[in-house]
Parts: sequence; C-alpha cells; structure tokens
Amino acid sequence: MKTNLTLAAALMLTTTAAGAGGIDRTLTNYGTLFEVGNYVELSYASVRPSVSGDYNATLSRIGGSTTTGVMSEDFNTLSGSMKYDLTPRLALGLFFNQPFGADASYPAGAYRGLSAEWNSNGQSIVMKYKVTPNVSVYGGVHSIESQASILIPNQLVASPIAQAQADGARRLGAGAQQAADGAQQAADAAAAAAGAGDAAAAAALGAQAQSLAEQAQTLAAQAQSLGASAQATAATISPNTNATTGPFTYRALTDKDRETSYIVGAAYERPEIALRVALTYESGYTHSFDTVETLAATGLNLTSNTDISMPDVYTLDFQSGVAKDTLVFGSIRHATWGDWEVRPDGYKALTNDRVTGIDSDVTTYRIGVGRKINDNFSGFARVTYENSNGDVASRLAPTDGSTAFGFGGTYTRDAFKITGGVEYIKFGEATDASGTEFADNDAVAVGLSVGYRF
Repeated sequence: MKTNLTLAAALMLTTTAAGAGGIDRTLTNYGTLFEVGNYVELSYASVRPSVSGDYNATLSRIGGSTTTGVMSEDFNTLSGSMKYDLTPRLALGLFFNQPFGADASYPAGAYRGLSAEWNSNGQSIVMKYKVTPNVSVYGGVHSIESQASILIPNQLVASPIAQAQADGARRLGAGAQQAADGAQQAADAAAAAAGAGDAAAAAALGAQAQSLAEQAQTLAAQAQSLGASAQATAATISPNTNATTGPFTYRALTDKDRETSYIVGAAYERPEIALRVALTYESGYTHSFDTVETLAATGLNLTSNTDISMPDVYTLDFQSGVAKDTLVFGSIRHATWGDWEVRPDGYKALTNDRVTGIDSDVTTYRIGVGRKINDNFSGFARVTYENSNGDVASRLAPTDGSTAFGFGGTYTRDAFKITGGVEYIKFGEATDASGTEFADNDAVAVGLSVGYRF
C-alpha cells in the first residue's frame, strides 16, 4: 500500500503555486527524501489566474474606466528534485525551483500601467539521516536568487501630488487673506491713533500694516504659483496620457541578490500503514537589493539599498492509510508574510509610504485522499484553504484568502512515474486603500511531473 499511494500524493506540490499565500509560487518538495531507493523528478506547472477589480466613482473619472481589467499575468514554473542513498541510513537530496514570483500589470483605468515583477531561482542541498527504522531527521541549506522591478504610472503618482499642491495653495491663500485682513485692521487703527494725536502709536501701527500687507502679497504669490503647479500636475492626469512615460512615472529596478537560509526537519514513519508525519522549518532571510529609482518630474535618480525580509516557514505534512488501497494526506503551512514589504528609500522620501506589502501571516491548510485503482494507476482529490484576514489589499496582490479544489493521478510503469493534475482556485474578495474592490476572481493550474527510479 505504501508505495503506490504515496505516488498518488506526490502532486501535493506540483500545482501548489496557484493558491499559496504571499508571493509563493513553487514549494520545495521534501517528500522526495522519502522515496524508496534513488529517485529523480522533474515537475512543470502552468497557472492561469484571472484577477480584476472595480474602481470607485472618483477613480473611474480619473481613469475613464470602471474596471481595472485583468491585472494578473499567466505564469509557468519548473522544478526538480533528486534523492540518492549514500548509505542505508544516509541520503542526499538536491532540489531546484522558482520559489517566489509576482507578475502584475494593470491594463485599464486609473491603475493603467501599474506593473510589478519578482523573479527567483532557488537551489537546496539536504541530508536525511534515519535515526531508527521509524524516525528520520534532515537538514540543509537553501540558496535563493531574486530580482524585482516596479512601475507606478504617471496618474497614480501625479494625483496625490496635485491634491497636495492644491491643498497647499488653499492654505497659502487663506494665510494671505488673513494677513491682508490684519493689515487693514492695523491701518484702521493707525488712522484712529493719528486722529487722536498719538503720532508714535500711529507710526507703529502703520509699520505693522505695511509688514502684514507685504506678507499677504508674498503668500498670495506663493499660493498662485503652487496653484499653477497643481493645475500643471493635474493636466498630466488623463486617460489619454501615456501612463508609462509621463513626467510623474516612477520606476524602480533592483539588481539580482542571492541569499541563503537553512532547513531542518524530522519525520516519523510506519510503512506498514503508510503513515508519515514530517515537520519542516525553513528559516527566513533578508534580501539586500541594490535599487535604481527614477521619477523625471522631481529629478529623482537614486541608487540605494532596499532590504526586503522573506518569511520563516513552518510546515507539517502528514499521510496515513485509512483502508485498503486508500490514503489520506494533507499539510498545514504557516509563513510569516506579515514581515514582508517593499519600501525603497526614494519612494519613501517622496510619499512617506511603501510601494507594497503584506500585513498578516498566512496559514494554508490542505487535505486530500488518494486511492489505488490498479497496480499502475492511482488517483487523488484534495482541498486547500487559506483564511481571509480582512487587511487592506495591496494593488500588486489584491486577493484575500482562497479555496482550491484539485484532482489528478499517478501512472507507474517499471522505473517511471508520471503524475498530473488540475486545480481550480477561488480567491477571496479584497479592497485596496483607494476603495477599488476585487471580487469574483479565480485561477486554474495544471501540473505534470515525471519521476525515474534508478
């Protein structure tokens, strides 16, 4: 029972990218460490997400569209793993994958031109030691190289700047009026003092009136200048403006950065009932990206360093035979995505804000059942769930929680094993800080893996 049904569970990581939280794409398949004998596997997944939102009335007027259009780009992932027995108790595991990724691009409305991309490649070396026939421990290192870019279009940067300029112009205008009123009051008082024969008081009040009048003129000129700037900035906000080349378009591009984390885990097995429980910890780490930021209208052309913290991950995997030729499997995975944010120095100085971030940690629950159909084929079905947290959504990841349904099967013949499956993911509703609502969004993922025992 153990051999065939664990094959049915193998797809647990083949298409997991579509519904994972944060910017997870492909999780490392440590289950390869528990394959019998020497084993190598190559996996491919294709994910087709469809995520869009509806603007509020104000943003609809700015962008000339009530909808964002589909902002989520399709993506593919490739991963591989190998397990080699060095001794009857000691095994070597080698893994590669594309652990994290993002590819967002808004085609319509107020967010038109907003785009972001995160690419990564990871390699892991893990050793597993069988302490007893039932207990194993494993550990190793994971090396991850990442690169990111972001473009915030002209209208999204210009709109708050124009608003701030207009507010400033109104405050200056109010100050100018207040100074003018004070000048008039001082002039009236000076005239009254002169009429009463108090020359000294009249002179002092006259000087005060002159000073306030000059102040009023200065503030009025500043208000007029700032108001003109607000009008010029607002003039760049139009559905007809090229969102990616306007004077207020913000760009940030990082160099590649490679960091290393560590992996530790332990597992308990009872092969006679196909039982295995494994607990794995993957340490967090911090990317330190060299970043180039540009924004033509302000003269920003800055090379700085951007630190981005990646999450600690705790995963409990389990499987057990529950009847003849039937296996139940699942996992609980907790990732500390609440530490993740992108806050380049130049953007922070301009806006006192971050580009994007995630406010809460993510826990993913998965449960499934596998069934041996004959000596060559087994099938499975599974459900994956992430709870919504109610946080304000990032425009670059505008979903909140998900529920996924997957099914597939494994075919074995001689030393080969082929696993394939399909998963449908329904994303939770989310609202961003501007009031854009993202609802009725989903994704479809297809995965295929080919394994060979040698």
